Amino acid sequence: MKKITAALLAALLLPQAYALDQSAAVKASTVLKTQNSWDGKALAYPQGQAQVTGMLIEIAPGGETGWHLHTVPSFAMVTEGDLEVHLKDGSVKRLKAGDMLAEVVNTLHNGRNVGAGPVKLVVVYTGVADSKLTVMEAAKP
Repeated sequence: MKKITAALLAALLLPQAYALDQSAAVKASTVLKTQNSWDGKALAYPQGQAQVTGMLIEIAPGGETGWHLHTVPSFAMVTEGDLEVHLKDGSVKRLKAGDMLAEVVNTLHNGRNVGAGPVKLVVVYTGVADSKLTVMEAAKP
């Protein structure tokens, strides 16, 4: 009976002990918490069936995105490199690896790699089903 009790206790306690060990190995840090895009405008989610799109974007040294706008709120994190984002009004936002921002919505902007290596971004767009996420300046309605 002692062996059965010990085995049952071990079976019940080991998963809990494992879970405790794992939680000590996990850290969570808030890298962005905002109600506004980086230019100070309030964020508003579009109406309709939600569709979240995640993209990996790479910009070569000296490369630029070209002037464009996003029709939905999007959030970008630089994982590598140095990036400058310019607005038509002359505002500039400089980002380095580890930085995250809420991108501007319906505002033309241009991203430029100002470093020696590639810029790598993870971007999450919070749109609605079948919405156009990016509109280039030449194609702007």
